[in-house]
Amino acid sequence: MLAFLWNAVFFVLGIGILIAVHEWGHFWVARRCGIKVQQFSIGFGKPLWSRVDRLGTRFVLAAIPLGGYVRMLDERVDDVSDSERHMTFNSKTVGQKIAVMAAGPLVNLIFAVFAMYLVYLIGVDTVKPIVGAIKPGSIAAASGLPRNVEIVAIDGKETKDWEAVNYELVSHIGEPQILVSAQSPGTFSSSTYSLRVSEWQFDPGKESALTYLGIEPYRPKITTMIGLVDKNSPAERAGMQVNDKIIEIDGTTIENWEQIVEYVSARPGATIGLMVERDNKPAALMVAVGTHPQDNSRGYLGVLPTAEPWPEQYRFTHKYGIFEAFGEALGKTWRLITLSLEMIGKLLSGDVSLNNLSGPISIAQGAGASAGYGVVYFLSFLALISVNLGIINLLPLPVLDGGHLLYYFIELLRGKPVPEHIQEIGFRIGGVLLLALMAIAIVNDIMRL
Repeated sequence: MLAFLWNAVFFVLGIGILIAVHEWGHFWVARRCGIKVQQFSIGFGKPLWSRVDRLGTRFVLAAIPLGGYVRMLDERVDDVSDSERHMTFNSKTVGQKIAVMAAGPLVNLIFAVFAMYLVYLIGVDTVKPIVGAIKPGSIAAASGLPRNVEIVAIDGKETKDWEAVNYELVSHIGEPQILVSAQSPGTFSSSTYSLRVSEWQFDPGKESALTYLGIEPYRPKITTMIGLVDKNSPAERAGMQVNDKIIEIDGTTIENWEQIVEYVSARPGATIGLMVERDNKPAALMVAVGTHPQDNSRGYLGVLPTAEPWPEQYRFTHKYGIFEAFGEALGKTWRLITLSLEMIGKLLSGDVSLNNLSGPISIAQGAGASAGYGVVYFLSFLALISVNLGIINLLPLPVLDGGHLLYYFIELLRGKPVPEHIQEIGFRIGGVLLLALMAIAIVNDIMRL
C-alpha cells in the first residue's frame, strides 16, 4: 500500500509538472500573439482550486491529473463582442496559429534540456559499462565479446555508462547486427565485435537488452555479511543484526550468498540453525523461516547482504561546470529525441511490437522508483517523459498538437483552411486511434503487474 501511495504521489507530481510546462508553452505564445486565454487548466473534471488574473484568465487545478488544456477565445465556439474580435484565435494568421500549437511540445523539449542541465550541475554518480560475464551460448558469446572489458561505443556512439549502452542497444531493434566497441579498463585501444541480431526479438517489459544478448554487467561480489534486517521479519525476531556474517547454516559452511538464498528458499516454515560472526565472535541463532510475501512456496528471512566496494577506477560522476553542463544536457536531450523517433518508426514498421507500449501504471512505477533514488534521478526521469510527451504531441495525428499543425501547414500551402467537415472526420479518426493506443498501453501495464 505504501509503495502504491509513493508511486501515485510522484506520478501526480511529475505529470503535473510536465503538463503545466506543456500548457504554459501554448499559453505564453498565445498571449504574445494577442490572443485572449479564457482558461488555463491542469487536470480535468471538478476544479479543486482556481483564480482569475487581471487579464481575465481563469487558472484551474482540477481533480483528474491526466492532462490539461488552454482554452482560447474563438468565434467558432464563443459569442464574441466586436471589441474582442481581434483577440480571438481564429482571427490570427496561420503563422501565429502554428506558433501557438507548436509551443507546447517545444517547451517540453526545452524543459528536458533544463532538467538534464540541473542533473549535470548537481552531479549523478554512475559506473562505467564494464562487462562482468558473458552467458555461454548467447549472442554476445558468439560475437567473441570478452568479459572484464569496458563498452566504449555502439555503432560509433559513445557509451559512458550502462544507461547509454541500453539506449543504443534498444535503438538497433530490427537491424541485422550491432557493432560493439570495447577496451580493457585503463587502456586506449579498442576492439569491435559484431553481434548478430537478425532474430532480435525481446520484450523490454520482461527482460533488458543486455539480458537478451547475454551480457552481464560487472557488479561487486556479494558478501555473506548482513547489510539490512527488515522490521518484524523472521531474522529480526531471531535476533539477527546488521554486520552479522553468516558462516554456517545447520552445520554446513557457507561460502557465498547464493548458498543462503537457495537453502532458505527451499525451507518455508522450517526452523534452521545459524552460526554468525558478530564482533569477531561466533554466535548461534535459531531462526523460524517465514514465507515470502509474494510466493508462499519460498522461504523468507528478511535480510539483505552487503557487497564489496566498487573499484574506484570503475566509478565516476556525471558533473560538469555551468557551460559544459549545458552542452552535455543538449547532447543527452537530442539523443532522447532521436531515440524516441526511432522507436516510433520501429513501431510503425513492426520491428517493435505494440506489446512494448507503456501506460500510466508504468510511468507511475518509474516516477516512484526514480524519486526513491534521489532528486537527480527524478529529474532524469522527468526529462525522458518530457521528451516523449513533446514528440508524441508533434505526431500528425488529429486531436494532438501535431494534427492541428498538419491542418495549418495544409492551409499555408492551399491559401485557405481545410474544410470543417474534413477536420471533424480527422479528429474522430484520431480520437479513436489515440483511445486504442491508450487502451493497449494500459492493458500492457496490467499484464506486467
